[in-house]
Amino acid sequence: MIMFDRSRRLSEPLRWGRREKLAVWAVAACILLGAGGLAIATLVGGSHSRRDCIDVTFASTLGASRLHACGDQARRICASPGQYRQIAQDLRVACARAGFRAGSAR
Repeated sequence: MIMFDRSRRLSEPLRWGRREKLAVWAVAACILLGAGGLAIATLVGGSHSRRDCIDVTFASTLGASRLHACGDQARRICASPGQYRQIAQDLRVACARAGFRAGSAR
């Protein structure tokens, strides 16, 4: 008579007890709190780059290298791009984006 009990159990709808309802509400609350926290972190956080910064990533002997400078240092690099012949085009674009003219001490 095992099959008889099983078919009867499967034919009846599930009964949600207090423990099951509490577990579902706890999981839903965790998901909502996580999504809310992620939304707040996305809106508030993040890096806000300065307007007078240059950032150039280029190929190097050991992989990628990064040239990053802001303010007066960026102005000096843009004023004398001769030291960076390999990345001259990318540096020119980065200097223009930062508001500096490559090759001038503006």
